[in-house]
Amino acid sequence: MSISRLVPPMDYLRAASRASLQSFELARLNHAANLRREIAALIDQWIQETSEATLARWMLDHHKSLQDPPSSSPDALNSPLERASDLLSDISASPSDIVPAPPRFSKTRSIRGTPTHKSQKPSSTAVG
Repeated sequence: MSISRLVPPMDYLRAASRASLQSFELARLNHAANLRREIAALIDQWIQETSEATLARWMLDHHKSLQDPPSSSPDALNSPLERASDLLSDISASPSDIVPAPPRFSKTRSIRGTPTHKSQKPSSTAVG
């Protein structure tokens, strides 16, 4: 795909009225927005195609392990559950020991009133 660069018709633009210049500007902005939408669609499609190719590559690399039938022994099914229950039994804090965090914006400030400023001392100038 080659990109053709069009030079705007300078003679027309110099002689054009304000309304014609505004119309030309809106046409160029509309075309630019359409191009942006097309580019976004192409990028989405590119990401989709690349991710599918990456998934296929991963499956090729792990093809042997994906083809092995899973073991159907009852120990294989119980072991993840047993490990999860072991992890949960190690938790020592009970729900009553958990202290909730304070609200994020707990301090209230008065909006009314005049803000206080530090008073500045008048600067003394040396007369020489």
